[in-house]
Amino acid sequence: SLIGTAKLNDIDPQAWLADVLARIADIPQNRLHELLPWNWRAPEDQRQAA
Repeated sequence: SLIGTAKLNDIDPQAWLADVLARIADIPQNRLHELLPWNWRAPEDQRQAA
């Protein structure tokens, strides 16, 4: 599952899923791969809060 993959990539699944759901409608189709757990990077404001 994608949640399991996020965990395997040391990503907080809740933060990842919330970010993906917020961004998916605005990202071009050819960049959707950036939202996959192994490519995803937390937005700058989330990284500073951690």
